[in-house]
Amino acid sequence: MTRVAALQFASGTSVDTNLATCIEMIERAAEHKPDVMVLPEFCNHISWYDDADHAWEVSLELDGVFLRSIAEQAAHHKSHLVINVSLRRQDGSLTITSLMYGPEGSLLAQADKQTLMGHENFWFRRADQLSPVIHASIGRLAMFPCRDGVTFETPRGLALRGAQLFCDSLNSFALDEASLHVPARAPENRCFLVAANKVGPLIPEDLLQQVSDDTHIPLRYLYGAGESQIVSPDGQVLAKGPRDDQAVVWADVELAEADEKRFKDATDCFETRRPALYGPIATAPLSVSVPDAQPIAVACLSPEQRGEGAIAEACELISRLPRGTRLAVLPELFCMPWSSGDTMPDCSMRVIEELALACKAREELLICTSLPMSQGEGIGLFAVLVGESGLLASQGQLHSGARFDGLQQAESFECIDLPWGRLALLTAEDVRHPEMAKLAAIKGAHLLAVPGRDLEPWEAALALPSRAAENRICLIYSNLAAKNCAGMIADLPQDFTLMTPWAEREFDGYINQPLITLQQPGQNITSGRVNLPAANNKLMSEQTDLILDRPWRLSGELVRETVDD
Repeated sequence: MTRVAALQFASGTSVDTNLATCIEMIERAAEHKPDVMVLPEFCNHISWYDDADHAWEVSLELDGVFLRSIAEQAAHHKSHLVINVSLRRQDGSLTITSLMYGPEGSLLAQADKQTLMGHENFWFRRADQLSPVIHASIGRLAMFPCRDGVTFETPRGLALRGAQLFCDSLNSFALDEASLHVPARAPENRCFLVAANKVGPLIPEDLLQQVSDDTHIPLRYLYGAGESQIVSPDGQVLAKGPRDDQAVVWADVELAEADEKRFKDATDCFETRRPALYGPIATAPLSVSVPDAQPIAVACLSPEQRGEGAIAEACELISRLPRGTRLAVLPELFCMPWSSGDTMPDCSMRVIEELALACKAREELLICTSLPMSQGEGIGLFAVLVGESGLLASQGQLHSGARFDGLQQAESFECIDLPWGRLALLTAEDVRHPEMAKLAAIKGAHLLAVPGRDLEPWEAALALPSRAAENRICLIYSNLAAKNCAGMIADLPQDFTLMTPWAEREFDGYINQPLITLQQPGQNITSGRVNLPAANNKLMSEQTDLILDRPWRLSGELVRETVDD
């Protein structure tokens, strides 16, 4: 077993005092004898500077007193120690850098921040090389700071290169970072994760009120949000710190468990990837023409019957939908079991005809489900879109899964433009891969419609909400076997961009948390609205656009068939 610890504390404006705090917290954590200690982001100085000279003055040299002292602590306590600081570089630039010191006190690796947040773009340069995977005596370790873990690319690349443990240093006041984005990175990659966040003010105390007034952020939310945590590969939070106080959070983990990459249904989350499809993720962002969008009423439908009875029940549920509903999603294969019978495509066409007839009585209603249809020389599973005129669009399943035998895969992914916005259809197997929601956002989709299957707990709590939030895209998911969640409508809040006035809500600590409506087990119809125009705003903060400023330059490993460790 490996003992890991997250150290949660405050930093201020005195570099010397901050060093003393780091040492004090390391000694406190050492009482638990951890093999790995992870400290927060910006341990040397809070991320607030008067000007470029000030940012340089409070940043560190690799061989300076501050970091030599940290190395001595790692050696003294025989522990791997991860710390994040602002670092001076030989070319005169500054980087936000995570450093790992080994049990002998040597510097094992350093990882520069790839995705800068807001004002960080003024003072620091982005990483120009990949973060390393460290092959330590206890296992394969990797580091990334804060914003790099609020999007999937950096952790995904590290996991593909064999990382077993993510060490995440944070400097965040966002409550949704701890509740959603941080823990999502562990199960979607089947890795362990240790995340260490700040508490205390994140800007100089004498400027708190002025900054609150200028940024429209209430004073109480200009403090580190704490909740440092340790997360297992299945998404279980093994230990979690408080929101406001200093803390040492620790747990024992078996890192070898992170080598098992299969979901509970035996599908391997990496072997089923389709890197050839993901090219745009590693390509310079281009301007995308996006149609106008409007808010629409939507619904999840879940028939109780199976087989022939489910078709009639689905049509009856359609007749009961609220007036004005524009899109309703049925679960995958809601009326038929999967088999390899040659008659399945014919059965699917009959189902489509029945759904089209049901739509004729409902003005402008569209129905989405997934059905088996001819694909090449075999049969594939297709997410289909049906209107009163019949089949309007379809998207073949792109990723294989252990649930279906002999399924043919589609070779391309496209969106559909409709009078109310741009729609992306995905099958349940495809939405498991975070790459696909990113591709949909890159293509300008406002909404993801997913005819689903039963969800693992982490998928309902973390995967689907994070797909919506991290890409600013609405989502509808509906499934039959409702052990955990029978369906979900994920809407977007209108207010999003930091440092600007918010019209519909006061900032409440949640930057990017989707508005979730859950379909409860046994509930046949769940209705809601999705604010599709909100999906056009991807700007989280100045110079931090979720799509335009993603770390595309260092995402090449995500689109290669084989990745070296």
